[in-house]
Amino acid sequence: MQTGKNNMAFGFLIMGAFMIYGFLLIYLRDFAPGKEEWIASYSSGKHFESRLAHVHGNLFAFLNILIGYLLLHFGSQLKNTKTISWLALIGLLMPIGILAEVYFGAPPVFVLIGAITMTASVVWLGISFFKMKKAIV
Repeated sequence: MQTGKNNMAFGFLIMGAFMIYGFLLIYLRDFAPGKEEWIASYSSGKHFESRLAHVHGNLFAFLNILIGYLLLHFGSQLKNTKTISWLALIGLLMPIGILAEVYFGAPPVFVLIGAITMTASVVWLGISFFKMKKAIV
């Protein structure tokens, strides 16, 4: 098993999706009918939440790519790699949950689960590197 491969694959796919979503946000800001209303709500409501999802979607996707790479490269020297990998993947629920709130009125439970699991994966990986016996080369 190549722990980390799925993190990299999903990381790139989710990053691509949120980059495309960024084009939608540009359209809404610059070209859509009623763009003035969209611009006026820059720091509140759906506009703010949409930008929050876009930024966190790309950040969490990048974190999955990085975590996946590190798990692939150092997995034999680290413990609990599958758990760290799964926590990072579940972390993608955070930005997806924000979009689900904006467009479908979903409850914020997915945002909380994603934020907690991504934070846990990052902290756990950091601790694992501190505990690693062999020096990083």
